[in-house]
Amino acid sequence: MQFQRLVIEAGDNTFTLDLHPGLTVVGGVSQIERDGLINEMISALGHGRPGVHLELTSDSGKRFAVFRPAGARHRVIDIDAAVDVTKEFSSANGSIDLLDRAGLDERAAKEAMRFTSTDLMTSRERDELVRTLAQVNQNELWVAAEAFRQAQRRLDEEAAAVGTSPEDAGAIERIEQSHAEFERTQAMVETWRKRTFVASGVSALGVVPAVMQFGTLAALPLVVIAALATVCSIAMWRSNERAQKAEETALNEAGAQSYLGFHLQRVNGLLSSDQARKRMILASEEHREAQRRWSVIAGDVDLSWALAQRSAITAAVKLRHDVVSLGMSPSALDNGDSERTTALAHAMVSRLADLRTLGPGSESFPALLDEPFTAVESTITPSLLELLVRSSQHQQVILMTNDDAIVAWARLEAMTGALSVVEPSHSGLSARPAAPAATAARERVNLASHPG
Repeated sequence: MQFQRLVIEAGDNTFTLDLHPGLTVVGGVSQIERDGLINEMISALGHGRPGVHLELTSDSGKRFAVFRPAGARHRVIDIDAAVDVTKEFSSANGSIDLLDRAGLDERAAKEAMRFTSTDLMTSRERDELVRTLAQVNQNELWVAAEAFRQAQRRLDEEAAAVGTSPEDAGAIERIEQSHAEFERTQAMVETWRKRTFVASGVSALGVVPAVMQFGTLAALPLVVIAALATVCSIAMWRSNERAQKAEETALNEAGAQSYLGFHLQRVNGLLSSDQARKRMILASEEHREAQRRWSVIAGDVDLSWALAQRSAITAAVKLRHDVVSLGMSPSALDNGDSERTTALAHAMVSRLADLRTLGPGSESFPALLDEPFTAVESTITPSLLELLVRSSQHQQVILMTNDDAIVAWARLEAMTGALSVVEPSHSGLSARPAAPAATAARERVNLASHPG
């Protein structure tokens, strides 16, 4: 939706705020004034108070006027059809509440619609991850993502075909590998046992003749050979023990007491078919390799999360190019301002994007920026303002500020028609430029506010 006009009656005074469909800069307002204006705008969407009227356009293009005259019935009028549609916008208790239609209350709406300098400077984990993925080669990223997703699907299919879970594939693979290692070390132990037995036996038999023939020193090499054979035998025995313990650990993780018991536990399932077991192991190996490749490119980012955020990542890639094209000087880039601008711009654009489909009803809402650039360097602010103008082409943005530099920038931009500027005056709030339709709409508001 878009706000067209906000009318606030305060005693004998009436303040009228005409709003640009894209970007409106409300300048020269203090924090107290900004707080009050934001509260009135959000309250006008909710239960509202008497004397505050709102004219707006829905996402479907229909124009509505919400009238809350003091001492008279509050109502909603379809402007184009000139029909009272109050019932369509009434909550369960009978009061007008446009937020209720979107599944929101005033507190939730304020948290979502209001955007301050704190929100801009606070980098959420989502923003950081999106920016990180936007910096890698996009072709490699999404090729790896698709390969990983296909490997997951195949592993799930193989598991479902035999009535087990994908997690079993890893357990099966570990058990099979540990059992194969155990059998290999057993075979090596047996081979070395025979060799060392022969070597030790020959050395022992040769000691006596060597001593008798050549003296005590002649027996030393034979003693060394026998000792080495014994050491090798012990080392191989220990290696076999480690392999056996590794197999026992893998079996315990799978809830089996022995390798044979592991097979028997699944005799009616996966392991009843050697072919099924091999397919599961192959699928697990492919899955592990696809996961490894994904981790090299994307780090610890979850695949499902990355796929769900693909549009945001793609937008962030474009945003990086847009930030550089906003006319930043080479010195600014050398000082690292480009990355900081990108980070701040992404935080702002992400928040604006969230407002395009707010609540269960997926209705768009205006963004209320409350002095968001107070902690931003002066070299970066122009780029963010330019980006804000671009973003306002897709949704309504209302920027409230007390920064003279921003107001001066807005006055120049308003000459192009890209935005409008609102500044306090002795007669209240006035917008420049004012659309021709604004005068007629204001008359409708005034007539409805003073019935009879």
